[in-house]
Amino acid sequence: MSRGPSVTVRQVGPSTGEGFVRGHSQLIDRPESKGGADRGPMGGELILLGLGGCFMSNLLAAIREREAPVSNVELIVSARSEGTPARMTDFEIRVSAEHNDPTFMRKLATIAERGCIVSNTLKQGSSISVIVED
Repeated sequence: MSRGPSVTVRQVGPSTGEGFVRGHSQLIDRPESKGGADRGPMGGELILLGLGGCFMSNLLAAIREREAPVSNVELIVSARSEGTPARMTDFEIRVSAEHNDPTFMRKLATIAERGCIVSNTLKQGSSISVIVED
């Protein structure tokens, strides 16, 4: 199997990890109400950011490639949290922007969704292997 993207997460506090990807870093923590120090978003919130960031990147590329008159794009990404064990379901991306053609804007959003590796992954599901090294 070919390996794809990879990140590293290291402990930097009792409840805090720091994630590294390329030249970037991000603190990951729990809110104080869940026993954390609230030094960064929780992992589940990062899933939402990842989905929103991936969708936004693809949407902006589609707009740019078509020289579409679209500006001030904003996304609100949410999901339902449910079940035991807890999991996120029913992801939703709300797109707002300044544009003059709602039909074309919906087409651009469809193009972005189809090109987004995160939305494609979440739709299909995937296996997760946890390997504890000796």
